[in-house]
Amino acid sequence: MAIADLDSNTPQRAAAMSSTAAMGVVADVRARETLDAAVDAVVDRFGRLDVAIANAGILARTGTLRTMPVSSVESLLAVNVTGVVNTVQAAMDQVIAQRGQLAVISSVFAFTNGMGTIPYAMTKAAVEQLGRGLRVELANHGVSTLIAYFSMVHTAMITQGVDGDPLADRLLATMPQTMLKRIAPETAATALVDGLARRSPTVFAPSRWKPLSALRGLVNPVLDSRMTRDIRTQAALSTLDARPATQKTAESKGTR
Repeated sequence: MAIADLDSNTPQRAAAMSSTAAMGVVADVRARETLDAAVDAVVDRFGRLDVAIANAGILARTGTLRTMPVSSVESLLAVNVTGVVNTVQAAMDQVIAQRGQLAVISSVFAFTNGMGTIPYAMTKAAVEQLGRGLRVELANHGVSTLIAYFSMVHTAMITQGVDGDPLADRLLATMPQTMLKRIAPETAATALVDGLARRSPTVFAPSRWKPLSALRGLVNPVLDSRMTRDIRTQAALSTLDARPATQKTAESKGTR
């Protein structure tokens, strides 16, 4: 197992996990050359690369698109979209050689309304399309592609980007609470591993999101219409619209 991360302490962290079975390399998903070097290091150490998981992601502070700084939008696109593409492309030839697997981390925000976090939802919809396209393009190479759809995973990204923001909580409170159940990182990891073991094209955690994804064409117009008229939702958005803009992002750390 290899972990590629922006953190300069990644090699030491990986060594602490296991001196022989794991390695850590420093890489920035925004810089393709660092990912190429990471793949070379992994192949040099283990002789092959069978599975690549593109997991890097950031979340901007909750806010309306009107008030979100351009720099925040650009950062989200650079990490959550370009960074995922860079990761996949850097690993692709090695994965093809092993008839292995690629996994990309989308979100339930790929198919739910992105109010209050539109650029983030856009990036996750883009990742979904990346995974769907790769599944078809790489089929003749014997490579399978998995798209993971998670709700809010209880990581630093959520505790920093959502829990620490009363206005984010206020907006989320307008949504059905059954849709907001959080999952532990271990739950997400287990679902991902199980999906890879089955070479499944998708995994959902919690699983209750799977039927909503399947019915999105019918359900989403109804939900969108309801939210445009919902007093609590519109009041929360009005408050967000009046908040001074600031650039603040929370990182989701994982395999880069």
